[in-house]
Amino acid sequence: MKKVLFAICISASVFSFAQDYSVPAASPRQKVEQQFSMSKITVDYGRPGVKGRKIFGELVPYGQVWRAGANSSTKITFGQSVNFGGKVVQAGTYGLFIIPTEKEWKVILNKDFQQWGAYTYDPKQDVVDVTVPVNKLADKQEWFEITLNPTDENSANLVLKWDYAQAEVSVKPSKPDAVNKIADKLREIKKIEADAAKTKS
Repeated sequence: MKKVLFAICISASVFSFAQDYSVPAASPRQKVEQQFSMSKITVDYGRPGVKGRKIFGELVPYGQVWRAGANSSTKITFGQSVNFGGKVVQAGTYGLFIIPTEKEWKVILNKDFQQWGAYTYDPKQDVVDVTVPVNKLADKQEWFEITLNPTDENSANLVLKWDYAQAEVSVKPSKPDAVNKIADKLREIKKIEADAAKTKS
């Protein structure tokens, strides 16, 4: 009986340990979140490594749609409507895909953000696409990386890097005048609240 109880305790301990740990992922998942204008932008994607392979033109063929990452499709969420590379996109979550060529990448936002890879990619579900130049990096980017780099308080660049290639898409509010007016009103409210707090003290 003691042996049985001991075995049960060991099994429970191993199960508890397994819940807290996992096997290292070949392409680890990463979530990037950046405050943007009056809201935020979030990107959820898998990060494949170069691992000695030739990437663009072989592992990622030219002229074919790519999931912009690894495993399940890359998801990008806008908290407000934006100007994405010159085209208006409403607030929401989208699948982010790329069709690469040697000198340009077509960056696509698609309504279907829940698919695995790009195996069921349907161009009829595309919301917008923008074509941007590809720049050659001086140093190799081993792990695929997506970052959001602010250019001012109301705009940012979506930067995609892997191997020796880098591309950027500018992101701005779709209605900058309206955003500025709202921001001014919010500053007025904060000033009134601060003045009220001083009066009470």
